[in-house]
Amino acid sequence: MDQQVGSGSLCFAKAPFIIGTASVVGTKEGEGPLADAFDCIGPDDKFGQQTWEAAESSLQKEALTLALGKADQKPEDMRYLFAGDLLGQLIASSFGLKTFEIPLFGLYGACSTCGEALALSAMTVAAGYADRVAAVTSSHFASAEKQFRFPLEYANQRPVSATWTVTGGGAFILSKEAKQPLAKVAGVTTGKIVDYGIKDSMNMGAVMAPAIARIEPYQGNGVFARLMVLHRAREIISVNSTL
Repeated sequence: MDQQVGSGSLCFAKAPFIIGTASVVGTKEGEGPLADAFDCIGPDDKFGQQTWEAAESSLQKEALTLALGKADQKPEDMRYLFAGDLLGQLIASSFGLKTFEIPLFGLYGACSTCGEALALSAMTVAAGYADRVAAVTSSHFASAEKQFRFPLEYANQRPVSATWTVTGGGAFILSKEAKQPLAKVAGVTTGKIVDYGIKDSMNMGAVMAPAIARIEPYQGNGVFARLMVLHRAREIISVNSTL
């Protein structure tokens, strides 16, 4: 079976399974409509730590611990760990996950880090390079403001409409075999860099949207969803399942 399809997609001959997931979020996320879907909502956004960066490390540590427990796995069962965050030198991942002692691939994809970690994890398992791997990512509103915009202590006035970085961490456990899988990663489509010259750090949606609109749809009879983009004044994205 040819696993390479289209111009940037893979359709796995032996698709890996997701056997465990976990999410840990901050107070603002806990007040939103998805609150019941999260595994853990922190009582405060520092999660008992002294700094925002240490708080983000706690997000990753707790998320991976929960995911491993829900999948009935131990750290030594993981051959590789794909993890990333929004901070310089990936310090949230480095300090948050060091005690697990799992061989680490550090990733930096900004808002795509979760998808990147899942894609690379699935590719690794599907190719037979590992039986089980973990994928972890995080972001923190306060540490992101400090890194990319203005530290909270600066008391900068935010515009009426502005990007608000999630305070949260997520973890996934992928395996080549599963008795009761949560999901199967049938394939992966990788996007390209599309730069329209957007320079507003408060409007990250405008930065990322062009890359989504430029994904080239796979036209064959694939086993994963086909993305079709209709270019109008408002770009309408519809997903036609070919499962």
